[in-house]
Amino acid sequence: MAADTPAQVNARVAVVGGGWAGLSAAVTLAEAGRQVSLFEMAPQLGGRARRVDTDGQSFDNGQHILIGAYAATLALMRRVGADPDVLLMRLPLTLRYPQGHGLRLPAGPAIPSFVRGVLGCSDWAWGERLALLTAAAGWALQGFRCDPALTVAGLCAGLPARVRADLIDPLCIAALNTPASDASAQVLLRVLRDALFSGPGAADLLLPRTTLDTLLPQPAARWLQAAGATLHLARRVGALEQRAGGWSVDGEAFDAVVLACSAAEAARLAAGVAPAWSARAAAFAYEPIVTVYLQADGARLPAPMMALHADDATAPAQFVFDHGALGGTPGRFAFVISGAAPWVARGRDATAQATLAQAQSAFPAGTWPTAPRLLQVITEKRATFRCTPGLDRPPAAIAPGLWAAGDHVEGPYPATLEGAVRAGRSAALALLGAPA
Repeated sequence: MAADTPAQVNARVAVVGGGWAGLSAAVTLAEAGRQVSLFEMAPQLGGRARRVDTDGQSFDNGQHILIGAYAATLALMRRVGADPDVLLMRLPLTLRYPQGHGLRLPAGPAIPSFVRGVLGCSDWAWGERLALLTAAAGWALQGFRCDPALTVAGLCAGLPARVRADLIDPLCIAALNTPASDASAQVLLRVLRDALFSGPGAADLLLPRTTLDTLLPQPAARWLQAAGATLHLARRVGALEQRAGGWSVDGEAFDAVVLACSAAEAARLAAGVAPAWSARAAAFAYEPIVTVYLQADGARLPAPMMALHADDATAPAQFVFDHGALGGTPGRFAFVISGAAPWVARGRDATAQATLAQAQSAFPAGTWPTAPRLLQVITEKRATFRCTPGLDRPPAAIAPGLWAAGDHVEGPYPATLEGAVRAGRSAALALLGAPA
């Protein structure tokens, strides 16, 4: 008997989960000629980066920042017909505060831009600037590697307090959604390495000009349907069983399966076929993100995205996005609270009122022609895993013909869109027997 051709191996594949990892896996598999069936428990695609319709209005479930180093995400967008140059606003990395201070990197190659930006940051004393450059040079000389047990706070303990407050803490919470006191220094260094050594523009901020569903979920859905894939929305998979030569998903036969759902869902589905893997996937701790949407008619911030000094007592948000400046609804502002567990514990109303007060107090007089008013509070209680030192993340390989994809699988990246997209593509390529 002749050997199976590549087109006959794993011909029918189920992808469970329609977030960015699942879409990445599904597109990769469909490109290779596989018959793809995608199952998504929500009524829309996108996972934790999606549009939310509530009270007759549409909101993103959170504000996701991309950077120029997100090569896999940008490539996937282009592959399905979404043009990043149109849909994303590209800006040099800037952490600008309401009082006008903050780090701004000029355009150009990342390392010279970083040095020029730090040297030009007149808000910091010369000693503070040189301390940061010396530390960064030391990280680079060590290959952006450190003791895996080290926290970001430990890594940066020798830096001046103002540098930590203005730069390290906001970068850490934005990239890892974990406070610097608990966050993995090794993972943050990997993010910095990619931003500084991936070529010109790698450290640039890419801010969505439109809702998250138009960046990838909608174009990917159209692309997949045109490629012959079957999309099952609002359908939670109930049972996964191993069969001779393949798998059963709710009684339907498949040659292979990619679990691109959340770690908790993957753990549930894999419990009967791979209990050890399931236990690892179920063991994650999580950090919430709260997004508070405010409306202030006639208001415009000095920059599309601004950093804020946050604390656990009176000032919840670390960043604010001006939707009007990004081409969205004029006068709409999204205040983002990452690592939001203390505020989730206080409740929605207390968080909303504290954010309203922060919006008024953080900005100079005259910023708000009309007083900001509350539009919506969106809480993602399991927005990302807690990215702590030595975190045990399960591998992508679960069992023969069964793979996991998601930002939670074993890898060097935190829980980001890029991590999800890379994981989805890697799982699909492994299933196909192709090099990653």
